Amino acid sequence: MDKNKQQKINTGLYLVSTPIGNMEDITLRAIKILEKSDIILCEDTRRSIKLLSSFKIKNKLLPYHKFNEKKVSNNIIEILKKNKIVSLICDAGTPTISDPGLILINKCIDENLNIYPIPGPSASVSAISVSGFSDKYLFYGFLEKSEGEVDKTLSKLCDFSHSIIFFIPAKKINF
Repeated sequence: MDKNKQQKINTGLYLVSTPIGNMEDITLRAIKILEKSDIILCEDTRRSIKLLSSFKIKNKLLPYHKFNEKKVSNNIIEILKKNKIVSLICDAGTPTISDPGLILINKCIDENLNIYPIPGPSASVSAISVSGFSDKYLFYGFLEKSEGEVDKTLSKLCDFSHSIIFFIPAKKINF
């Protein structure tokens, strides 16, 4: 690609999709955004350091997960108001898709701050593409925790005429 034609990276919040299992699934654009980020928000710094170090990215990491997102979101908004580039990554896949980030997104919308999605691998799209099922599907996300709540959800969805994709932790598959 001609260096003069590369897209300018604006200040704002970038939701950067990360590999689901194979490090080679990261996009060149994702690497570029992460390299240019002033701060990278991540669910688990231990996992994110492995990802980033494999691409020689040493930018500042800040934990951003379901236990602290309410607490730290206002600080991140202040950082973004200083015209910084902040990236949000999750452990695998796309931030906010069954992962933290929605609180921050809504605060950015309220403050009229720039938000940019950086696409990448998608477990649900990958699964449906090889399933042999119709390409019309509902992505539900994670099922509820209790068996009773799962039964209620499945009862509500049982008449849905297309495929339904659920996320289920591996340890819960045989519950």
